[in-house]
Amino acid sequence: MKKIILSTLFLISVFSCKKESAKTEDGMAVQDSASVPELAEAPAALKMFNAEQTSEFLGKKNDTLYVTNFFATWCGPCVKEIPHFKNKIQELNGKPVKITFVSVDSKNDWNTKVPHFVDEQGIRNNTVLLDGQQLGGDFFAANFKEWDGSAIPFTFMRRGDKTDETLGMISEEQLTEKINSLLK
Repeated sequence: MKKIILSTLFLISVFSCKKESAKTEDGMAVQDSASVPELAEAPAALKMFNAEQTSEFLGKKNDTLYVTNFFATWCGPCVKEIPHFKNKIQELNGKPVKITFVSVDSKNDWNTKVPHFVDEQGIRNNTVLLDGQQLGGDFFAANFKEWDGSAIPFTFMRRGDKTDETLGMISEEQLTEKINSLLK
């Protein structure tokens, strides 16, 4: 008798916990919002630039200050300076300043390491991909006074006809000073 009572109680508890769909007036079933899995929003795809598109971007001459940082995920100094740029993105929000990170990582890492890295750093929306192996000396000579592409990090700033180039890691103080001087 105990087994029958325990079995009955068990079955009652199982059936009473079963979620049922609510029905509308027309008899159509409506799922409970708790039973519908939320879809995770897919992150935006990283933009890919070729040498020509990069040159066009670097050559924009208007009243916006373009700060472009060339980096790679494997570059220690590059990783160390990213927080400085992130602080400036927040600080200068709403001002005519556009900060862009250009990843020169190997094309083999574009779908693995780079997306993971930029998500971890919180810079996905400010990052573009550039196949650095496709860049020749003419690209560097046409776009920069000092940089020949042999080392990173490299930061290029342009506002109108004024430019600034920094080869190597930039401190937050240097970044602030250079941005302020170009915004005058």
